[in-house]
Amino acid sequence: MSVSSPSTPSPASPSASPVTGSVPTQAELLDFVRRTAADAELLASLPLDPQDRTWIRLDGLGGSEAWLIGWPPGTGTGWHDHAESVGAFLTAAGELKENALAVRLPTDSWQTLELTEGVDRERRLPAGQGRAFGHHHVHEVLNDSPDRHAISVHASYPPLPRIRRYSRSGQVLRLEQVERPEDWQ
Repeated sequence: MSVSSPSTPSPASPSASPVTGSVPTQAELLDFVRRTAADAELLASLPLDPQDRTWIRLDGLGGSEAWLIGWPPGTGTGWHDHAESVGAFLTAAGELKENALAVRLPTDSWQTLELTEGVDRERRLPAGQGRAFGHHHVHEVLNDSPDRHAISVHASYPPLPRIRRYSRSGQVLRLEQVERPEDWQ
């Protein structure tokens, strides 16, 4: 992955949650990413790389962590979760696919987990579509287009304390790595 720009504030991002005045809810984060994705000037400021994802860090709602991300054709995140954070993301241009697991994972002290049948969820998210998610949501996000970039806006609260990365082989999910903010700043 390549960082395209230092921290850049979004003109659409207020500093506190408009409803609660403090901790943003999943619904407020989804509204924030929706409003931010509608900012054509901001979207145009994101340099798109033909091979690597690019991103710009935004000022998030109520102290949330927020990102504008460019996705070249065929790129994805791999399986991961956002630990204790809740969040939302929305496709601003192109189309993304989210594969998710409808299962709550143990929070710590495990390496391998056998998944039961029926836990897989697939969601197509064309431009203007997004979703909110709760704590420990395990998913992968992909741009599986053969020839078109996608752009998305993401927000999570609290700012990501860690991201757990997984590998998957059939119904076996394996914890591979735990990343902390200093790993991606």
